[in-house]
Amino acid sequence: MLATPPGVSFVFAFQSKVNSKDSCRQPGLGVYKSVDQTAVQRPFIMSFWAVSRGLTPPSKVAPMLNPNQRQFLEDEMRYREKLKLMARGDAMDEVYVRKQETVDDPLELDKHDSFYQTTKSLLVLFQIMGVMPIHRNPPVKNLPRTGYSWGSKQVMWAIFIYSCQTTVVVLVLRERVKKFVTSPDKRFDEAIYNVIFISLLFTNFLLPVASWRHGPQVAIFKNMWTNYQYKFFKTTGSPIVFPNLYPLTWSLCIFSWVLSIAINLSQYFLQPDFRLWYTFAYYPIIAMLNCFCSLWYINCNAFGTASRALSDALQTTIRGEKPAQKLTEYRHLWVDLSHMMQQLGRAYSNMYGMYCLVIFFTTIIATYGSISEILDHGATYKEVGLFVIVFYCMGLLYIICNEAHYASRKVGLDFQTKLLNINLTSVDAATQKEVEMLLVAINKNPPIMNLDGYANINRELITTNITFMATYLVVLLQFKITEQRRTQSQAA
Repeated sequence: MLATPPGVSFVFAFQSKVNSKDSCRQPGLGVYKSVDQTAVQRPFIMSFWAVSRGLTPPSKVAPMLNPNQRQFLEDEMRYREKLKLMARGDAMDEVYVRKQETVDDPLELDKHDSFYQTTKSLLVLFQIMGVMPIHRNPPVKNLPRTGYSWGSKQVMWAIFIYSCQTTVVVLVLRERVKKFVTSPDKRFDEAIYNVIFISLLFTNFLLPVASWRHGPQVAIFKNMWTNYQYKFFKTTGSPIVFPNLYPLTWSLCIFSWVLSIAINLSQYFLQPDFRLWYTFAYYPIIAMLNCFCSLWYINCNAFGTASRALSDALQTTIRGEKPAQKLTEYRHLWVDLSHMMQQLGRAYSNMYGMYCLVIFFTTIIATYGSISEILDHGATYKEVGLFVIVFYCMGLLYIICNEAHYASRKVGLDFQTKLLNINLTSVDAATQKEVEMLLVAINKNPPIMNLDGYANINRELITTNITFMATYLVVLLQFKITEQRRTQSQAA
């Protein structure tokens, strides 16, 4: 009978135990995954091949294990050592056994949730406006810190505010439609203005479907931020610091409403038929668009800050001794950060999808209307009002796409570049393997801002929108020029 070389029998027994329990939990241990059978049995086959040919098998065959498999093996060996010490009655203080997963203390979560504390003003503003009625749960274990319930007082307040706002919107909409249909002097620029402002009013009716329906997804996103910050603190020993985010959030909340008032008043002074009481229907709608742009800017800024803090902690760990085990936890932190970026687009997919459609439609109509009116009657103050709408819409689109681009680059490319700059010859083999696994994780989980599969938010979206707008404008202007030539020929 052939002798099995030392080390191989243990690996073979280890594989048998793993195969018998696909996912097992030992007392004091976590949950583990099974080991690839082919990878573990390969050393045994190689040893049998060497002995059968009269060659000397290696004294020890080291299996090639990934980090999770190696963690399972190390915990199993430590647990067996603990059982032996317990059987002999020896002390176990120096034997490390991985702790079971525990539920985080809600008070500790609140203590380290600096992102919620610094951006609370925007969350409260959304609640007051009735846009996103999520709430903060009491500090109870096994209860998420942020929740959404259709029977909460925040939702009841949102319904009340939405009812009052919808009443004003319906009155303004009826007045505009009546004037648009019955007006004897239907000038082209007035028709364009009516189409634009009527389309903006319809966004109010989409609010319950586009925003409230995704309240549970928004609560999940907020809880991911809360858990991530505490997990980051437990892993690195230092919290994530968001410099200047508190005054920035307050400034954006105030600026969103100031900009809404300024845009509506400018339309009131530039359009003779735009009455002052019409503005009360447009104030909350334009402010809501500004607040969603602010929300996107704040979250993208926070993603970049978290990625920078994680890369700094990783660089510090690499300089220490035997950083392989710590790098595994950093890899999990990075994957969680990438998933948070994807959850942001999933939670607000309908709102930002409607956002992009309104911008696209309004920009095309306003640009065509201004150019067409200039060709017919020359430049007037009304065309200035149309250009204000165009620059406002394109500015919102640029901010959203540009910030998403920078967030994806900081979390993905910049983080990956720092990993590639690590001198792998100066670290041990386990650390080299962990760095490779982290690079694979970045490649398999790209930090892309995606609206739940509808569109990727990046700089390419700006150029795509501009291309489509230019195409439609060229076609519309061709019809306009053709109509002008036909009118001139008939008059001649």
